[in-house]
Amino acid sequence: MTRSIVAALLLTLITFSTAMVPTSRAAEPDPLEPSNLVAWCIVPFDASKRSPEERAQMLKELGVTRCAYDWRAEHVPTFEAELQAYKKEGIDMFAFWGTHDEAFRLFEKYGVRPQIWQMIPQPKAESQEAKVEEAANWLKPLAERTAKEGLSLGIYNHGGWTGEPANMVAVCQKLREMGYPQVGIVYNFHHGHEHIADWPQAFQQMQPYLLCLNLNGMNDQAQPKILGIGKGKHEKQMIQTVLDAGYQGPIGILDHRNELDAKESLQENLDGLQQLRADLATESVKK
Repeated sequence: MTRSIVAALLLTLITFSTAMVPTSRAAEPDPLEPSNLVAWCIVPFDASKRSPEERAQMLKELGVTRCAYDWRAEHVPTFEAELQAYKKEGIDMFAFWGTHDEAFRLFEKYGVRPQIWQMIPQPKAESQEAKVEEAANWLKPLAERTAKEGLSLGIYNHGGWTGEPANMVAVCQKLREMGYPQVGIVYNFHHGHEHIADWPQAFQQMQPYLLCLNLNGMNDQAQPKILGIGKGKHEKQMIQTVLDAGYQGPIGILDHRNELDAKESLQENLDGLQQLRADLATESVKK
């Protein structure tokens, strides 16, 4: 057998053997990577009250390239400046909280397609079926509008009946049955402290519909409600549940603290998330 034939056979065996080695979990996409993160609650909650241009620059400096935009009436006149600043700095207006006609006009003008995040009023109906029907009907006009304009619509948890994972899933399913497949769920840790104990079950219910998952430090009874990632008792295990389930969707990190500069809040969460990722990776190797 010639050397060239032997070499070819060895190369074939090596290639085959390599292909037979199972891909490690570490090789899978990591949803906690900075490129997958979305800044949330950084507009009205920013102690520094940044302008649109300053906010876009801040995000660029932090390496966060996506923003879920929350606003108050005072910010309506600067909607366009926000979009312009984001475009200049390479920031994606990933989501928009609530609705406003001026915002929809500007989305069309600038060709952006953010997710629309919408809370639902607490239903007044008596039975579970009637509550789901009432909630779905309340959202139907917005579902029609977002479908027409090519936007995803996220049912946003904010406590009460409409913040329960099972109810959010039921309303989402109802709207999809009504012909609105773009409807999904946006779940916030900071509005879900009552689901710490049953998080694996709650997440399993919501996962097929999740458009974004917003993280927070998690202590019992929301003490405190807003906490940096890595500084709570439960978020590490909750995030491990998310990773174990194979979730690859967007991950939000938030400010939501009037007393803090938004850059400080986001940096705290970025640092905490980096440490948490390292801890989880170390624990995974030990198993």
